[in-house]
Amino acid sequence: MVDRKFDKELNELNNKILKMAALTQESIYLAIEAVKHRDRSLAEKIIEKDQEIDAFELDIDDFSVELLARRQPLAGDLRFITTGMKINGELERIADLAVNIAHRAIDLSDKPLLKPLIDIPIFSDLSINMVKTTIDAFVNRDAVLAKKVIEMDKEANLLRNKIQKELVEDYIAKDLSTLSRALSLFLVAQHLERICDHAKYISEGVIYLVSARVVKHSY
Repeated sequence: MVDRKFDKELNELNNKILKMAALTQESIYLAIEAVKHRDRSLAEKIIEKDQEIDAFELDIDDFSVELLARRQPLAGDLRFITTGMKINGELERIADLAVNIAHRAIDLSDKPLLKPLIDIPIFSDLSINMVKTTIDAFVNRDAVLAKKVIEMDKEANLLRNKIQKELVEDYIAKDLSTLSRALSLFLVAQHLERICDHAKYISEGVIYLVSARVVKHSY
């Protein structure tokens, strides 16, 4: 006999994770907007909103642990709940990285723009797309789509290296007075690359959810 109440609870967990993902993607987007416009006020709002995201992460964890304790799920349902907890943790770490970017925006807010920002907005779009795509893979139980996200991480690494190389060679090495501004942008690129890493980790979890196959470290 199908336990419809349990199905409803699993669907509720799924929806909570989707909401967490939406909050996280918004934080990345707004953090980069704060960097682009050197907007201290917006950056401070992102930092403040992180408390809400942290609280929501704890709510999802508590809900998941309660399901494990009460329902004692097996096989696919067990993988879904444990993978959901992993995804929840990775999304919270992504939100923390958005906060780190917001702090860099504050560092830049009272300084003139070092250079037109071209690659960093592109990098932001890539990171948001990776998060969105890996969540789509989770929703649709699509291991093929999850593998595509893992492959996209190579592009993220190349973009980070390109941005950081330009900052060091074209600015820091030529004019030490640019050091603080260049370092802030250097760190923004580093934070974005870490966001992409966490999207990749979520995709590894999705592949495990779909196929019960562990692919961590195999790429």
